[in-house]
Amino acid sequence: MYDVPIFGGGPAVSTAATSLAKAGQKVSVFERENFPRFHTGESPLALKLRTLSSIAAHRAVATRSVLLLAVTLFCIISCATVSHHQFSEPSAGWQTKSGQLMFRTPNTALVGDVLVRFSKTGDFDLTVSKGPGITLLSLRQDSTFAEVKGGLARQGWSGPVGRAPSQLRGWLGLRDQFLRAPDQKTLRYATGNETFLFRF
Repeated sequence: MYDVPIFGGGPAVSTAATSLAKAGQKVSVFERENFPRFHTGESPLALKLRTLSSIAAHRAVATRSVLLLAVTLFCIISCATVSHHQFSEPSAGWQTKSGQLMFRTPNTALVGDVLVRFSKTGDFDLTVSKGPGITLLSLRQDSTFAEVKGGLARQGWSGPVGRAPSQLRGWLGLRDQFLRAPDQKTLRYATGNETFLFRF
């Protein structure tokens, strides 16, 4: 038996369960999802891993679940995005284009300023902003790796391009479009339910 049933296993709920267990309550956590699962922005920084590991250990002891501890620690370690990838910095040999982007999905329409830079070797850099100092999305990508930051990416993601979450695949497809047609004044790209229209 337990004193407190808790439904959901996210970081906030896990912290609450740990606090209750430390206070002497018998806590049981029920989670319907399989872990690890992708959520943009839920990639803990290396500095937080020690704290999260401690929370996981206390949670497992409180619920007497060694298996839960092992799964939670695996999730924490495997979900961390600690990028050691070195992108090429834009240089004089890169092509630079500035203009506007109209991005559209069934639920979203956005018009913003865009700066696109890319090299002949396939390095790609895209920044979407809504006026000076308001960056909505920043994307750096080469043939194998990508890094996405900003509000449109919900705090960001980085990793191998082939393992990108489905929500970002349209954005990551832009690199190939620009490399195929580097001199176009207008570029339209549609994939899934997303449409990108660039005007330079």
